[in-house]
Amino acid sequence: MSSTAPVPYLLLPGTARAALTRYREVFGGELALHTYADFSRTDGPADRIAHGVLSGPVSLFAADTSGSDVPFQAEGLLMSLLGAAAPDELHRWFDALSEGGTVLDPLQQRPWGATDGQVRDAHGVTWLIGYEPGDAV
Repeated sequence: MSSTAPVPYLLLPGTARAALTRYREVFGGELALHTYADFSRTDGPADRIAHGVLSGPVSLFAADTSGSDVPFQAEGLLMSLLGAAAPDELHRWFDALSEGGTVLDPLQQRPWGATDGQVRDAHGVTWLIGYEPGDAV
């Protein structure tokens, strides 16, 4: 995978496989999972994810922590998916990410005409999802 923009890389506490699998279910795309054993690494359990890649409409990397790695946690950071897909798809993503997560601000039309909302998913990632009036339906 090559990119001209930053791609989030999440270090997760043994949940990288579940998180990336869920994100593929939500967003679609292609998923590649490589275990510690695949990379001949001995600094973590052999079946844990040493490097995972989701490539598609939403791309990101994730791995399970090892050693002194600190697992992902964030305040004041939103993964923005503003205008990233058609409005009906964005609503579907919002609803799917809400399952097992927390809706911080419902997906709704704002006084200025745009529609957006925030959800923190089951893996602790906060997403800002929305679109402008007139975006393709």
